[in-house]
Amino acid sequence: MALSGKLTKKLVENLGPGRHGDGGGLYLVVDPSGARRWIVRVVVKGAKNKKGAALRTDFGLGGADIVTINQARERALEYRRMAKQGLNPRFNAQREIPTFEEFAQQVHIERMPTWKNAKHGQQWINTLRDYAFPKIGRMPLDSIDQPEVMMCLSPIWTEKHETAKRLAQRIKTVLDVARSKGFRSGENPVTAIKDAGALPKVKAKPKHHKAMRWQDVPAFYADLKGRNAMSAKALRFTCLTGSRTGEVLGMRWEEIDVDARLWTCPEERMKTGELHRVPLTDEMLAIIEPLKAIQSEYVFEGQKRHKPLSNMSMLMLLRRMNVEGVTVHGFRSTFRDWASEVAGAPREVAEMSLSHKVGSDVERAYARSDLLERRRGLMERWSSFASGQSGDVVPLHSFQAQNERP
Repeated sequence: MALSGKLTKKLVENLGPGRHGDGGGLYLVVDPSGARRWIVRVVVKGAKNKKGAALRTDFGLGGADIVTINQARERALEYRRMAKQGLNPRFNAQREIPTFEEFAQQVHIERMPTWKNAKHGQQWINTLRDYAFPKIGRMPLDSIDQPEVMMCLSPIWTEKHETAKRLAQRIKTVLDVARSKGFRSGENPVTAIKDAGALPKVKAKPKHHKAMRWQDVPAFYADLKGRNAMSAKALRFTCLTGSRTGEVLGMRWEEIDVDARLWTCPEERMKTGELHRVPLTDEMLAIIEPLKAIQSEYVFEGQKRHKPLSNMSMLMLLRRMNVEGVTVHGFRSTFRDWASEVAGAPREVAEMSLSHKVGSDVERAYARSDLLERRRGLMERWSSFASGQSGDVVPLHSFQAQNERP
């Protein structure tokens, strides 16, 4: 016969902050943060408080996201029976401990609203799926210690070091949350492994995107301009704006303000997580304005209707053009080199043109401007240079004087 009480599954999911009784000493506690957990209040036979009266004690039964209402009632009944026999539930209860995989999946679901985008959330759980679940996925959370974590990390620590570091952080997160919910105790084994230096130091080799020399851009751009493929138009626009591949390919018409000569890329599509404004030049507008006739949601529509070009489209175009040793992302470096060596652009103007964060958090808090008008002048000059309309080399003082005007 199933146990029953005052609470229902719907109430458990929707009750506001406070302590809500189910009966028989079982309570659902809802924190102001929205976290929900079960506790049971019992009187252990023979236990007295300082005044000599019967001692009432609360025992945690686990989070409501892990422990169902029926499981909570069964455990509460078990605790009451032990208490009547004079047994302290803290030392005698048999708790069901979730497996690492079960709990990791739950942590992933809980954190879904915090991911920058769905892709990042999927990468988080995929790393655990590929490298942790096969080794420790079926183990109870409280049985995972340093040797078990080492089993996951050691095979890929040097060969796939960046992946291994992410894996370590994600295992640590799962075990930290497990401890907060009462399923573990003691130090996190990932922290212990790090502190002990149990894994060898790996010197990370910086990976740079191969970039074209800025001197070669006008000839390359002229070749691109003679091609009608959508990927060629997108690559021209990418070169001129210094934007990332995903930002250009995901660009929608609603982000473009032709009158203000401005493209506003929303924060959810930016790597930095901050909105970025790109000043549009005549050359940029000449690329995109004819594409309105397609009447697509995306500026650079791909093979499928109302779908953008694929991420590989521009790289494949470079290969067809026999442009060796250059990546699409590398054009950002090309622009940055030109901005320093030719335009003499101030560092903050060049960096903000690439949507890089400049300065410390405090400095950025005070410097709220994104230097749009100063960047507009720089992008006009870059467009002219890249499209072969101007071969002038303007010294540093000329650029600064031009952009310091109010």
